[in-house]
Amino acid sequence: MAKRNSRPWIVSDELWLLIEPLLPVPAPKLVSGRPRVPDRQALCGILFVLHTGIQWEYLPQELGFGSGMTCWRRLAAWNEAGVWDQLHLVLLKKLRSAKQLDWSRAGKRLPPCPGRSTRPKSGPSPVDRARPGSKHHVLVDGQGIPLAVSLTGGNRNDVTQLLPLLAKVPSVAGLVGRPRRRPDTLLADRGYDHDKYRRLVWAQGIKPVIARRGVPHGSGLGVHRWVVERTIAWLHGFRRLRVRWERRDDIHEAFLGLATCLITHRHVQRLC
Repeated sequence: MAKRNSRPWIVSDELWLLIEPLLPVPAPKLVSGRPRVPDRQALCGILFVLHTGIQWEYLPQELGFGSGMTCWRRLAAWNEAGVWDQLHLVLLKKLRSAKQLDWSRAGKRLPPCPGRSTRPKSGPSPVDRARPGSKHHVLVDGQGIPLAVSLTGGNRNDVTQLLPLLAKVPSVAGLVGRPRRRPDTLLADRGYDHDKYRRLVWAQGIKPVIARRGVPHGSGLGVHRWVVERTIAWLHGFRRLRVRWERRDDIHEAFLGLATCLITHRHVQRLC
């Protein structure tokens, strides 16, 4: 990707120009008091927590990003307003207008995310059944650019989330003609080896290329599916996503959506 920034939580002018028009207008203050922390500074505080994994209450005040609770409220409000979904769509449109989205194939993978939450989108972790955990479902294009992400409990069967994740891919415009949202081919590992879901994927006009159980390794999917593993490594490069500490599902989903936008923005900087 690009050269690593020593302070990746500082919002660049280029990124802020994309985010600012999407932010909801704050409601007027009913009582006088301390001035509202600017949105850009609050976003820097959110990114600091996302990159470092620090607890909200320990956000250093000397950074000037406001309190941890202020940043937490701002993240929850922006996620409820759909800011990250809108930003992701804007970035995908930029990539498609530059003909940099590879729709020829898409790969799906879900890494386990151990956690401490007992909310609906958490369950017995597949790597440690005694503790709750979640799963990050990721669908990427042929270059590893994330097209859709979702969060489920760690005890959910992988294949049950295949169609919901495909449905989450937005309609991406950017070129003359109809917007596009379906890849030509879907690559997946043995966890998705079900003829029922192969038929359902075919019905959407997508060719399923799924490894079969009970056959020796060497299907050749690894030649193309390594980009999925790379994208997962990028996602879990954000320390806040390695272990789920959030009790609320929407807050962890907000971090997941924001990280997806940051990864997509890096591709925009590199390819566009």
